[in-house]
Amino acid sequence: MAVSGTPPGPLAAPPNGTKTQGRRHLALYFPWLPCERVRGERVRATATDPLPEGAPLALVARSGQALRLMAVERDAARQGLAPGMTLADARARCPDLATLPHDPAADAALLTHLAKAMHALTPSVMPDPPDGLLLDISGCAHLFGSEAKMVAKATEIAGLSTIHALAGNPAAARALARHGTLAQRRAEDVAALPVSALDLGEAATTALRRAGLKRLGDLVTRPAPTLAARFGEGLVLRLRQVMGDVAAPLAPQPVQAPIRAEARFAEPIARTDDVLEVAEDLLRQVAAQMEQRRLGGRHFALTLHRSDGARRCLLVETGQPTRDPPLVVRLLRERIDSLADPIDPGFGFDAITLSVKRADPLDARQTGLDQSEETQDSLQALIDRLGVRLGQDAVLRLAPADRHMPEAAQVSLPAAELNGSVSFHLPTMPRPLLLFDPPQGIEVIAGVPDGPPLRLRWRGAVHEVIHAEGPERIAPEWWRQRGGHMGEGAARTTRDYYRIEDARGRRLWVFRRGLYDGMENAPSWYVHGLFP
Repeated sequence: MAVSGTPPGPLAAPPNGTKTQGRRHLALYFPWLPCERVRGERVRATATDPLPEGAPLALVARSGQALRLMAVERDAARQGLAPGMTLADARARCPDLATLPHDPAADAALLTHLAKAMHALTPSVMPDPPDGLLLDISGCAHLFGSEAKMVAKATEIAGLSTIHALAGNPAAARALARHGTLAQRRAEDVAALPVSALDLGEAATTALRRAGLKRLGDLVTRPAPTLAARFGEGLVLRLRQVMGDVAAPLAPQPVQAPIRAEARFAEPIARTDDVLEVAEDLLRQVAAQMEQRRLGGRHFALTLHRSDGARRCLLVETGQPTRDPPLVVRLLRERIDSLADPIDPGFGFDAITLSVKRADPLDARQTGLDQSEETQDSLQALIDRLGVRLGQDAVLRLAPADRHMPEAAQVSLPAAELNGSVSFHLPTMPRPLLLFDPPQGIEVIAGVPDGPPLRLRWRGAVHEVIHAEGPERIAPEWWRQRGGHMGEGAARTTRDYYRIEDARGRRLWVFRRGLYDGMENAPSWYVHGLFP
């Protein structure tokens, strides 16, 4: 008896005139996306703790009672590591494996960004989570010269290791990209793909292989009712989608209209004040557009179109999303005043366009009675003005880093990128604002070997200690050392910090380096910072 919804005969190739004829789809598969994202972020952030050179990388997360690999990079995969493996087993195979926490939200954000970037190639783009994109390139390839050139452009935009495949329908392109060999992808030989290309799960794939059905071509020759009765109708539907018998249209990511405004003039204008007045009016227009979308602009581009065809573009950036036209106008004036080459209007500007290159969410804000928001806004306005004058990379803020050692607990980052939203774990004891680099050696007399200092000599002067608070023990970062917490020298690099006050009221931050284990390896003392 035939199963309802399936034809009575074998699954044949799609005949001429089906919905897939004449369509072209491109599947992009990024097999190492999570790890490549992490490496790229750390390079751009100029992290103080870069990954070990040449060490394979894996991203881990807790699953049940064990840490498991969630993603690996190419070098780790070559050593037999794979997602789902426990971290203990992975380190047994690869002792020098570098690990970092897995962040699926960041991977999803990157995939969404790549989907938006692919709109430069085709308006029909759909994310294929967690590590792929599907593009309908029908009628678009000739704009780039050929399909091969279009694929090369897509790979360039992605900036990641990419496996691609072309086919007449998106399901086939996806199966070829993720499960096909190079020869199969070039020939678009869908029938030669393994049954795992249907992505039905491990149990269904194992059942098909035990039945002697290893390739999609083996399934095509079998009657559909038999396959549906034994393996379920889902297998038949998925097979028909991959073979092109049943349409599997994309659900493309919608393309939002750009936020921009334009003004044209019957008579060209040339005065800077006139330009800024028009810019403020355009800013009100884009502010209304952003308010409807609950967005605030971060990057604004004002393009001046001269009557002879020349263009001049002025870019300003803000540290926080804004919809305040006077604020952006002030930054534009700062930009114009800081130009080494003044704006040459020639015979005047006959058109001005304003576009928002970057916009972030911005909801209504409830102000408080202590005017702390006004203080923060004033500081942010100062940062924006300095950024326009000196460049965004020249205005820096100290941001906390995920490090235990005090001298590495902060990094310098562009102030405009922090947004005041950095949160971090406060240390158990207060830290001084001034640190010495490197710490300065001192001579100390203590009541007991492991006790606080009673008297110290620093820079030739003797300091009598009247108050001491501590110790705060900071162990070495053993996970960054070869040999781990049992590595050589781990005990000699342990630090015990004390806050001390001398008889003159000066407060120092001192530490004892190393653990006392006899006179042969007596610990050494240092001054690391001063309290105000």
